[in-house]
Amino acid sequence: MLRDILRGDDPQIAAAAAVIAAIRPDVLVLTSLDYDHGLRGLAGFADVLAGLGVDYPHRFALRPNSGLASGLDLDGDGRRGQPEDAQGYGWFAGEGGLAILSNRPVMRESVTDFSAVLWRDLPGALLPTTAGGGAFPSVAAQNAQRLPSTAHWVVPIRVTPGQVLSLLVFRATPPVFDGPEDRNGRRNHDEAAFWLRYLNGELPGHDPPPGPVAVLGNANLDTQRGAGLGDAMAALLVHPRLQDPKPRRGKPPDAPGFAGGLADAGLADGGLATVDWPDGPGRQRVDYVLPDAGLRVVGSGVFWPPPGAPMAETVAAASAHRAVWVDVEIP
Repeated sequence: MLRDILRGDDPQIAAAAAVIAAIRPDVLVLTSLDYDHGLRGLAGFADVLAGLGVDYPHRFALRPNSGLASGLDLDGDGRRGQPEDAQGYGWFAGEGGLAILSNRPVMRESVTDFSAVLWRDLPGALLPTTAGGGAFPSVAAQNAQRLPSTAHWVVPIRVTPGQVLSLLVFRATPPVFDGPEDRNGRRNHDEAAFWLRYLNGELPGHDPPPGPVAVLGNANLDTQRGAGLGDAMAALLVHPRLQDPKPRRGKPPDAPGFAGGLADAGLADGGLATVDWPDGPGRQRVDYVLPDAGLRVVGSGVFWPPPGAPMAETVAAASAHRAVWVDVEIP
């Protein structure tokens, strides 16, 4: 994949770049881009975007937990060294990591990386147990298991010389592919619950930022449909520090080749779906952008043209997930 990004000739990479070029966000969070030392892949993708007229001079990524070997049996199947035994699912270190591209400066020296936080150390953690009530799959595993399956970052962006916006970025594990212990479902819940604890000042030694924040990421959870324990994500949607603009299917502002406004909100999912898994649970809302309650939202949407519309095939080729965008004004 790295070679394809650097060349810019992979069809999926080209489609994703075309979608981003249509939306042209000031700050872009990518939730499934392989991490490599030196960020050559991220730089190569930024070069592809620059060729389409979208310049991101500020680029940020840290090593994720996905694919990070633990040396333990973390999923209780009696084997070690499998993708499920990494700190986050992955065949190799860095698979499906997080990255940020921005036309505003990233305050690297002020970034907080919570990726090494142990799951057991989260206040109120829903740790899985065996049928007999013991630690699943073992005490040793729970003593080593990190909470973030990919990463949890707080990344300050200098929006103006006097204003900083702190991005709370994450990508959670799917709440499926496990057994009756519900290891993945519980972990997915707690990856959202982490931000609740953080915003409520309940993480010892870590106060939330005093200025505006925004939660961005793939929660891999729809609070209204599908699998998973939805109460933590549902609480995050109504947290007093945040607002949910409920982006709906439609077009980004001034996107070329489009006419009309948002898509029909009378759809079964209310137009809120952000992903389509046709061979699985179907369309769900799992990707979120939740700005600070003190910011003024001037527009939002899910870039999902209907069949036959311009770029519909390009959007489908880019990813099963659709781009979620929110425009805000910072006082």
